[in-house]
Amino acid sequence: MKRILTIIGAAAVTFGPAQPATAAPPADTFGRATLTGFAVLPAETFVPGSEPSGSAIGAGPFNGISAPFAGQPVQGFSGVVRRSDGTFDVLSDNGYGNKANSADFLLRVHHIRPDVSTGSVTVLGGFNLSDPERHIRFPLTRQDRVLTGADFDVESIVRASDGTYWIGDEFGPFLLHFSADGELLGAPIPLPGVKAPENPDLGGETPNLGSSKGFEGMARSVDGKRLYPLLEGTVAGDEPGTLRMYEFDVHKSAYTKRRWIYPLESPSNAIGDAITVDRHRFLVIERDNEQGDAAKFKRVYLADTRDRDHDGKLDKTLVADLLDLANPKKIGGFGTTFRFPFQTIEDIALLDDQTLAILNDNNFPFSSGRTAGKPDANEFITVRLARPLHADRRAIS
Repeated sequence: MKRILTIIGAAAVTFGPAQPATAAPPADTFGRATLTGFAVLPAETFVPGSEPSGSAIGAGPFNGISAPFAGQPVQGFSGVVRRSDGTFDVLSDNGYGNKANSADFLLRVHHIRPDVSTGSVTVLGGFNLSDPERHIRFPLTRQDRVLTGADFDVESIVRASDGTYWIGDEFGPFLLHFSADGELLGAPIPLPGVKAPENPDLGGETPNLGSSKGFEGMARSVDGKRLYPLLEGTVAGDEPGTLRMYEFDVHKSAYTKRRWIYPLESPSNAIGDAITVDRHRFLVIERDNEQGDAAKFKRVYLADTRDRDHDGKLDKTLVADLLDLANPKKIGGFGTTFRFPFQTIEDIALLDDQTLAILNDNNFPFSSGRTAGKPDANEFITVRLARPLHADRRAIS
């Protein structure tokens, strides 16, 4: 599907001091979470001076929008990095949903500033992803080696302490390491024993992962030494509705032998993103594949590797139901119950020990979860949990 994050400083949108790291709360639901902020980037937002895009999706119209487009749409947010100045880096995915229709969509990281006081999101700039040093062995779409949605389906991102970025891809699946300005620093790193149908090295092998079901989420350890990429799809032979989360040693540039299982509430669900809370715990977005009134399951879970019930899977605690957020102040002009009813919700960041930032992937121009017949905007919300996470301070500061 179209569609994490390392925390590197305090955001300008703040909600009180971080709580001290203490014992984790008991494994039950947190209670009802509350909407505290709302901002919107309009659906028809394009990179200034950019190349045309969308030539392979058909003429449409799609939710009232005709194609192709005169520029590159700022859309498909599938991963987010919180910066220290209240701004965020957001990663656009492969473009229009698959390899065949996204060759003219340039893979890009956008730099945005959401302002919940005005309800607006400003695009400050960004950079395209490229491979000028020719680390990629297989043929690319463009001779200038700017990467497109036909080359990779990038879905998850973390920022290292040196300012470089690690990005998870779904086509391989691969891990990709980029410089601070988007140049690939080494060859794509494959996942041993797992290949999707789009994998360029598949040859005559039978893929054992669904199409575009690779690394949908990826967290970074609080000490920065490990990455934790999480697949979106179940590997062939695994129990239906279970997803593998791996550990990757950044210094050795290799996977360790450690692996965990995230259990979906339904085999038809998918994950959207994952971030680190502390040494053992992660926040994971889990969702159904519906939108609008048909959407029934859009949740954030706290997943714990310690497996206290000894079932061989991550323990899960519900922390926020994104279809049932309290909204007593009627923020955004909505009623006292706020719904985030998008097909794909793929971005989560930790602002303080009790507050999350969450963004949708609007799948422009195809999704219409907010208003039927109209393309979804890129929405940025802040959500106050009913109680603190007791997160490691390094996950917040």
